[in-house]
Amino acid sequence: MESMAGEMLAQSADLSMWTLFWRADLVVKAVMLLLVAASFWSWAIIFDKIIRLRHLFSRADHFEESFWSGGSLEELYDRLGSRPLDPMSSVFVAAMREWRRSAARGGADRESLRTSLPQRIDRVMQVTLGREIDQVERRMGFLASVGSTAPFIGLFGTVWGIMHSFQSIAATKNTSLAVVAPGIAEALFATALGLVAAIPAVIAYNKLSSDIDRYAKRLEAFSGEFGAILSRQLEERS
Repeated sequence: MESMAGEMLAQSADLSMWTLFWRADLVVKAVMLLLVAASFWSWAIIFDKIIRLRHLFSRADHFEESFWSGGSLEELYDRLGSRPLDPMSSVFVAAMREWRRSAARGGADRESLRTSLPQRIDRVMQVTLGREIDQVERRMGFLASVGSTAPFIGLFGTVWGIMHSFQSIAATKNTSLAVVAPGIAEALFATALGLVAAIPAVIAYNKLSSDIDRYAKRLEAFSGEFGAILSRQLEERS
């Protein structure tokens, strides 16, 4: 009898994460699995965004080096062709395509062309820029959602687990620490998982949002400069 009681006490004293998970209530287990899955997916998004942003900044540096090298814009456009490799190249290609279409029509109405073409080019660049930034920002909303909701999901698991523990205490009529501690530990483990999922998501979301905003401003600056260059060339031709 004493050995059985000792064995039960040893089991209740085992508070490893694996044991806490398997002894938890079904609802608490579901909460834990949901938080673990959200955490893994968040880290996958974080690593993907970090690698992608580094790649985009590197390609932007390479493109700007070619753009400002003093070479022909027509040759640069022909080299990039219809498959630009990054958002900045896409903005450039969209503007040059509109420029060539207008030039192909000839000089039927130079004054009208000089007035409307810069507006069309600017509109085309803004549409392309917005579309490219939307692609860069994909799945950022998931990080924001995990950062804001994971602690509350973990808290729900904690509340549910403590309620279940109190029900077990009432059924056994035993309030010793050896009986109470495991159930409370299981419940609090859900809150810990919620924080583990939320904290990296919040930090990464703030950092990545800042980097994406910096990249978007760089694209906007380029589109403004390129639009001014095309307008100046149009005035010189007129």
